[in-house]
Amino acid sequence: MHESDPRDAVEEEKQTQSPAAVAGSTGKPPAAKRTPRATPARRKKQVLLIVESPAKGKTIEKYLGKGYTVAASMGHLIDLPKSRLAIDVGDTFEPEYITVRGKAKILKDLKQKARQADTILLASDNDREGEAISFHLRNALQGGRTNPDIQRITFNEITPKAIREAVAHPGEIDMSKVNAQKARRILDRIVGYYLSPLLWKKVKNGLSAGRVQSVALRLICEREAEIEAFLPEEYWSLDAELRKGKQVFMAQLASLAGEKPVLGSESATRAVIEELKDEGFKVAEVRVTEKVSRPRPSFTTSTLQQTAANRFGFTARKTMQIAQGLYEGVNIGAQRLGLITYMRTDSTRISESALTEAREFIAKEYPGELPAEPIVYAAAKGAQDAHEAIRPTYVTRTPAELKKHLTSEEFRLYSIIWERFVSSQMNPSKASTTTVDFSAGRCVFRASSTKVVEKGFQKALALLASKEQTKALPAFQPGEEVERLKFHPEQHFTMGPSRFTDATIVKTLEEKGIGRPSTYAPIISVLLDRYYVVRKSRQLIPTILGKIINDMLSKSFPELLDPSFTAAMELKLDEVEEGKSDWQTMIRDFYGPFQGKVTSVQETLESVKGVMDEKTDVLCDVCGRPMVKKLGRYGFFIACTGFPECRNTKPVPLAACPRPGCGGQIVARKRKRGRGREFYGCTNYPTCDFVTYFKPTDSPCPKCGYFLVEKEDRQRGTYKSCINPECDYLHTKEADDQSA
Repeated sequence: MHESDPRDAVEEEKQTQSPAAVAGSTGKPPAAKRTPRATPARRKKQVLLIVESPAKGKTIEKYLGKGYTVAASMGHLIDLPKSRLAIDVGDTFEPEYITVRGKAKILKDLKQKARQADTILLASDNDREGEAISFHLRNALQGGRTNPDIQRITFNEITPKAIREAVAHPGEIDMSKVNAQKARRILDRIVGYYLSPLLWKKVKNGLSAGRVQSVALRLICEREAEIEAFLPEEYWSLDAELRKGKQVFMAQLASLAGEKPVLGSESATRAVIEELKDEGFKVAEVRVTEKVSRPRPSFTTSTLQQTAANRFGFTARKTMQIAQGLYEGVNIGAQRLGLITYMRTDSTRISESALTEAREFIAKEYPGELPAEPIVYAAAKGAQDAHEAIRPTYVTRTPAELKKHLTSEEFRLYSIIWERFVSSQMNPSKASTTTVDFSAGRCVFRASSTKVVEKGFQKALALLASKEQTKALPAFQPGEEVERLKFHPEQHFTMGPSRFTDATIVKTLEEKGIGRPSTYAPIISVLLDRYYVVRKSRQLIPTILGKIINDMLSKSFPELLDPSFTAAMELKLDEVEEGKSDWQTMIRDFYGPFQGKVTSVQETLESVKGVMDEKTDVLCDVCGRPMVKKLGRYGFFIACTGFPECRNTKPVPLAACPRPGCGGQIVARKRKRGRGREFYGCTNYPTCDFVTYFKPTDSPCPKCGYFLVEKEDRQRGTYKSCINPECDYLHTKEADDQSA
């Protein structure tokens, strides 16, 4: 670290004193100075500051003066080898680390820079992974020179003030964090090292399994099973179109004979309409209620990913990539600034200086919405609270001001971070809801309208604004009659459970205590990369391969894939990080039972390798040999039995072509141009041009014999209906009962 010579401070102090003060208590003027001899210039101390990414380094370099060199490690340089276990499972459980393949040149360059430096500052991220990176760097660089001065610095935001403060107050590496990262790495390596070969032996070569990812896969597969088992039920709603004076409004049937209305069919609904045809509508009750909405806290990693997914359709990975760029620095004119604080956090806590800055900004921009005291939000259960919430580093840099410097995606993400932070320290909003009940025979119809009385924190919201205001109703008095114009009956179907999206799986993982802020996005990415899950219309859908692996692991290792067990392991890792628990004891307690279970499963689990291959009556159109249905990484396909001499493959038929006399099969296809959207067409193309974008099921329509397809919409959710446009069959519970 660069240190100034104490003599410089003494000389500077002398220059600020009066001549009398310099002369001493006598008050005599100082004697004439002799011309000093020329002395050789002192070499300025050199400081090497190592960060993880070049982008972060580029920003930090602009904040430091001469004498500082900033270099990037590009993440982990030291890690476990990929080809073997590399853990002493027989005794200490100590890992055997090596230089990551392809990173030797980076490490060599850092060692060379370290030899030229007087002080080395390790500035990797302030979390478990960052602490481990600093730990391994320190060990590697200590061999580069004799007794190098290596220190650790941390910061929550990349601003000139934060960086200079961190450089001025270096610390030591937190070995508890290092041990927690080591324990997690060893746990994941042990699970992957033992389970992956088991899958190779019992299912298919090239598969892999992870400790936390397998639990997430189980949640997704269980949700899919619920969806497949769900049968929608029909129900109807009934609205009345009413008028008072010139104003027309709608009221919905709220009760029938004092009970909640249950209209299960069109005939039941028509019967109610018939009953009311001669009834007048009279105001029975008018109620006015006030709702107070309080602002929400600044974002955590989880809530940022959920909101970005719901508002903009961003995947968890994309959200983190954009946030990383905003954190590491963006060029704002001639400056380069980190615009948000560290984006991996589970805390809603805000620093005192940031609270002061926010309140000063609100007092100036929204003076009527400043609370008397700062608003403090309680930490969520199980939160580590290691970092602040995600907030802008400079609240005065509004989204509007920065828009021209940001990409559209950066602008949207920065905007919601800024809006959530500013609004979190503002007064609540208030809305007034007027509800009017109209009596008509045995029925009560209800209409309501809402208006915002006080905007409060919503004054700061744009992209996060909610639409509370509705069309106002006329003024009513109890007992007055209104004109009924007509009835509006509408058919609905109960909606089954929704498939997980990035937003909902992250929320579920957080609620169940599975994973941590830094792991949510990687969990989803791993499942997608391994093709255990696919993303379609933002939904996460397990593949056939994913279902098979989940079924096998869930039955063979029920405890390992139990969300509560995984959550308990996360808490134990937290205890290691807090210095309350020994990492070796934790690993030892896990390894013994797990290794015994693996041995038992290897001996008793029946292999399904090759069992799923099915004979077909299809002959290879290349060599004439029979073809079989096989399971590949991307699902089922048909392959020639002459492999490897003949490598001919075909897609699996999903249903018979419904065109009369065609005799072809419907298979999945993709467009060769454009966005490559998947569709389903006949194998007899171009003779038969039948095409559908809805995935065929293996169920025939009981009315016309065509096949059923899987559909989904907001009204019905996921359901099955007939592909025949002239058939009105909808796959419902009632239809299932009738066809049983």
